[in-house]
Amino acid sequence: MKQILLFFCFVFGFSNIALADGIKFKQLEIEYAWIKETPPNHPVTGGYLKIENDGNTADVLIGVSANFAMKSEIHEMKMEGDVMKMRPLENGLVIPADGEVYLKPGGYHLMFMKLKQQMIPMDVHQVTLTFKNSGSITIPMTVHKMSHGMKHSH
Repeated sequence: MKQILLFFCFVFGFSNIALADGIKFKQLEIEYAWIKETPPNHPVTGGYLKIENDGNTADVLIGVSANFAMKSEIHEMKMEGDVMKMRPLENGLVIPADGEVYLKPGGYHLMFMKLKQQMIPMDVHQVTLTFKNSGSITIPMTVHKMSHGMKHSH
């Protein structure tokens, strides 16, 4: 029944409803997927979500792609001394067995670069996530204002 509901949500554009309960993909569940809005002609933005691993083996998010960006990467922000630094995760992001990882502002996140269009609130874009063990899945991500992330800053 859930697959039928997801199908209708994607066909008719109700992706927010589809993500309310999360998207189940093999041993993973993906929730709270959103993209930060941008001003006109802004070249970059971030993507955020929660990935839960219900399995007994770890998986690794090794890639991300989106047709609205010429380049997409998995990034980490962390303090080094008194300076906040951002860098791509060359070996991917480990999703621990029976654990979860939050990609959120100021921490792990998806980085979309060389944007082909402005990210406008409530627009929905398809983003493909690639995992080392589970393979690839394309999910809808809705554009929200930055303040949206404060609601899901688990």
